[in-house]
Amino acid sequence: MVKIVGIAGSLRENSHSHQALKLARARVEALGAEVEGLDLRQLHLPFCDGGKDYSDYPDVERLQSAVKEADGLILATPEYHGSVSGVLKNALDLMSFEHLEGKVAGSISVLGGQANSNSLNHLRTILRWVHTWVIPEQVAIGQAWNAFSPEGKLLDEKISQHLDKFSQSLVENTQKLRGV
Repeated sequence: MVKIVGIAGSLRENSHSHQALKLARARVEALGAEVEGLDLRQLHLPFCDGGKDYSDYPDVERLQSAVKEADGLILATPEYHGSVSGVLKNALDLMSFEHLEGKVAGSISVLGGQANSNSLNHLRTILRWVHTWVIPEQVAIGQAWNAFSPEGKLLDEKISQHLDKFSQSLVENTQKLRGV
């Protein structure tokens, strides 16, 4: 069975990134994968200082271990000033090749304005740098304030279908690339 870790790069309550991750997680689980969510709002993580000793922060070990034991990742980020959120970048910076190399990842971005691929491209570069396989499918949800129903469902059927393809690709490519 494929094991996936989902991380949303938002600290906001009622975060659209968390809503998008929740939808992706349900679709990936429906395809038979096991998904563990790591909520950065609940982890006590320091700012990455480039060092290796974070023993004063046990949640760093929790983050690193969960990712190291996983086959793949779902990363959902709000786009801030044309890039990945600082909290998601920091979480990724607290890990190294040891944790991320060889994993398969899918990326989702949520924006207040029009959908674009800035943060998705930045995530792709970051992940490629640590030898993570990033699937070609990616999801950008623009005008996030208006993209979800009160129940948390996507209102745009095309985006919903794209999220289905994204989920299928993540599971299938993780199975292939990780030999699961």
